[in-house]
Amino acid sequence: MRPTLTEARDLDSRDTLAAFKAHFALPDGMLYLDGNSLGAQPRAARDALDATRDQWRDALVGGWNQGWFDAPERLGDLLAPLIGARAGEVLVSDSITLNLFKLLGYITECQGRARPVILSEGGNFPADGYIAEGFCRSAGFEHRLLPEGAPLETHLDTQVAVVVLSQVNYRTGQLRDMADTTRRIHAQGAEVIWDLAHSAGALAVDLQGSGARYAVGCTYKYLNGGPGAPGFLYVRGECQRAAWQPLSGWHGHTQPFAFEADYAPAAGMTRFRTGTHSALAYAPLEASLTLWQEVDIAALRAKSLALADLFRACLTDLFEIHGIEDITPPPAQRGSQVGLIQREHGYAIVQALIARGVIGDYREPGLMRFGFTPLYLSHVDVWHAAEQFREVVESAEYRNPRFQTRTEVT
Repeated sequence: MRPTLTEARDLDSRDTLAAFKAHFALPDGMLYLDGNSLGAQPRAARDALDATRDQWRDALVGGWNQGWFDAPERLGDLLAPLIGARAGEVLVSDSITLNLFKLLGYITECQGRARPVILSEGGNFPADGYIAEGFCRSAGFEHRLLPEGAPLETHLDTQVAVVVLSQVNYRTGQLRDMADTTRRIHAQGAEVIWDLAHSAGALAVDLQGSGARYAVGCTYKYLNGGPGAPGFLYVRGECQRAAWQPLSGWHGHTQPFAFEADYAPAAGMTRFRTGTHSALAYAPLEASLTLWQEVDIAALRAKSLALADLFRACLTDLFEIHGIEDITPPPAQRGSQVGLIQREHGYAIVQALIARGVIGDYREPGLMRFGFTPLYLSHVDVWHAAEQFREVVESAEYRNPRFQTRTEVT
């Protein structure tokens, strides 16, 4: 039988994370299932941004000595416990794309460029593959793709220098075993850079415990840092002094205000900084990461899985009748999203849901993605979202011509 509203309310009454919802500003009447693309705004973010704007007005350039300049390292230390890293191992800076380029250059210089191949994965979000390809073109490496679903060992040979992998696949939500995969790659003499875009803030990440040495990620999804919020990179402590990173910006210099003619990399993670960052972009992220210090990650993970399972249980009887394929992995092997494919009408279904205030997103071909963010979603929210989905599909509301027009961002 389908779960009832009463059962959803009972689950909420026992939710240890329920109080966090009050810390987020969400529009009235909206059921937001797209935190895997852009997280909701923490209420504290507005005050933090206002305070930084006032600091800019009142202190002007003096703000750089009042917390702006050291924000990349300070926020990195706030983020570190959420991804299983130690203080001094995470830097909040630039974007996933730029940070990946930095690490590719850094690692291959550490290796002495003895291995000519960079391996990235097919079937996942293409940004990582794009920058790996661009790095290879500029640095004289060969770029290879690991086909989706192919065994890693069949493409991991003595030519491979670095493997770029996502811990959670953006389309399917498939979760990789980080510890086992890292061990196998290291055993072949290669390095791995983990992309944590769909895992940081969604589940317990254990970079130290897994033996990982390098990772990148973003803060605008589950970590609620705001649109275009800065990315982050992780380098294990003992690996931080081995080489230059290729984007040798002046903030990464050991004495940036000495204005020396030649570059000398700073100690620790600071060497991975580039140029001047936006204090305004860091302010709301710091507010969010401060809130995250209070979150029980184990409880977060348990609720994430429960919300996704509730959504699916409310809809299972629809899937075969309406040609919908549920590609969501089982609990132990998934991130924090549900993936449903309806190849002919998927886009229109998502648009009809958005018109009703149920916000998910769409990816070609036919994939409807629904992200479950436990800090501001309740079980009752998810139950109502599923009911809206049912009404849209059973009534064929999605066939309305206004839901067929493609927008620039889907």
